[in-house]
Amino acid sequence: MKATEFDEHFDAGEDVTEFLDLNTAHRPGLTARRVNVDFPEWMVQLLDREARRLGVTRQALIKLWVADRLDHQHHAA
Repeated sequence: MKATEFDEHFDAGEDVTEFLDLNTAHRPGLTARRVNVDFPEWMVQLLDREARRLGVTRQALIKLWVADRLDHQHHAA
């Protein structure tokens, strides 16, 4: 099936899952890459305190804050 045909089905609100191989489907640009960052102890303690307050992990908090900042910068440019 050509992409234009697929788009027509999708735009018409039809169920297009039959045309997809869900075993290999992925969203481009969302592959995780490991990045190591060293923080001073005082920052780790404050990150952990804020993460506990919000009920999330330290990693989730850092990703949330970095994503928020990048989104803000992207829309400000």
